[in-house]
Amino acid sequence: MSEAAPTGVVPVLAVVGRPNVGKSTLVNRILGRREAVVEDIPGVTRDRVSYDAEWGGRAFTLVDTGGWDPDARGMAERIKVQAEVAVSLADAVLFVVDATVGITDADEAVVRVLRKSGKPVLLVANKVDDERREAEAYGLWNLGLGEPHVVSALHGRGSGDLLDAALEILPEPPEAGPGELGGPRRIAIVGRPNVGKSSLLNQLAGEERVVVDNVAGTTVDPVDELIDLGGQTWRFIDTAGIRKRVKEASGHEYYAWLRTSTAIERAEVCVLVLAGNESIAEQDMRILQEVREAGKALVIAFNKWDLVDAERRYYLDREIERDLVQVQWAPRINITARTGWHIDRIVPALDRAIEGWETRVSTGALNAFLGRIVAEHPHPVRGGKQPRILFGSQVQSAPPVFKLFTTGRLDQGYERFVERRLREEFGFVGTPIEIKVQAREKRKNRT
Repeated sequence: MSEAAPTGVVPVLAVVGRPNVGKSTLVNRILGRREAVVEDIPGVTRDRVSYDAEWGGRAFTLVDTGGWDPDARGMAERIKVQAEVAVSLADAVLFVVDATVGITDADEAVVRVLRKSGKPVLLVANKVDDERREAEAYGLWNLGLGEPHVVSALHGRGSGDLLDAALEILPEPPEAGPGELGGPRRIAIVGRPNVGKSSLLNQLAGEERVVVDNVAGTTVDPVDELIDLGGQTWRFIDTAGIRKRVKEASGHEYYAWLRTSTAIERAEVCVLVLAGNESIAEQDMRILQEVREAGKALVIAFNKWDLVDAERRYYLDREIERDLVQVQWAPRINITARTGWHIDRIVPALDRAIEGWETRVSTGALNAFLGRIVAEHPHPVRGGKQPRILFGSQVQSAPPVFKLFTTGRLDQGYERFVERRLREEFGFVGTPIEIKVQAREKRKNRT
């Protein structure tokens, strides 16, 4: 994706159609590179695959789907289901038809499903390689989806005009991007399915705004809610539970991950909801890593605390020491979202995390601090050499990023020591810290 692409929620454009109409070829044409597998055999694309795409300075997610046959059975039926999921969760749809074949019964059946979805649809007449076939393509008006956009995905004919039209029907990104000030603080509620994320949002809102069910995976799309708490307005984003690795997920789970990842990117603070009565799972750790890598502030909420007995508390303490050692800086709160117990602890924890996330240390104060710790605890000697920190500065806040100029590469253990002392000295509660080291180049001897 282009670095100049706008930030915020990235809209999703799904490419659907019968088998072997050239969907993957069109996807490759839009991307400007060969990503999707293309063969003259129907059904090569069995799964739906998403790609980061950009056109006219705007970013969007392009989803290639398997061939859609309404009368499918077996594996073809599963492909059909995934295509239907793609349509239900996309912001807009490109419906690709083979202009050399014309309208088929299967095409008309797909049109009925598309109409029922209510999503904006562009009709794409593919394999129009010359003006003669362009005239034939206008018979596709009879599908009732408006003017067909004639393209040759193989040769690139008409693809630019198609993308211009697609941008017109895709939703605009929010005006307030993650780096802009003035809007409500953005809080993403993340976690595995069925840990109580929607129940928490409903308690915070004071009413049932989100469907809550004991069936895991009830929430699919992120839900934004403006909620007044503690004398200020917050924008809470309830996200679908992330259950599997994105490459292992299928159907709704795949799109749940896609949408949750964009929600994390949009947020300033993520509230990771864990079920206090269950062991910390591998999936919890994966979500935690996603939040850390995105550089977001973090609050950890142990929900369902009413189900945690003395024995479970003992084992939970051991799990926290073992699994959450890398995020000891994150505020932890114990709550019961179902009853509202200790929900009032959320806002103070969010305030602390945001304050730490936005903390900035002056260059003078930072170098005075670095001078002290280097004098008290110099770097260990390695291979007869002892690297020293010469100078440092904070190059960014939200999240905090520090750059250290040194005489040599620092051990990871020493970097962790510097980070720990930074937290002791300046706070940085609730935020990851990144330390970049730039070693001084050796001077060449002049002859």
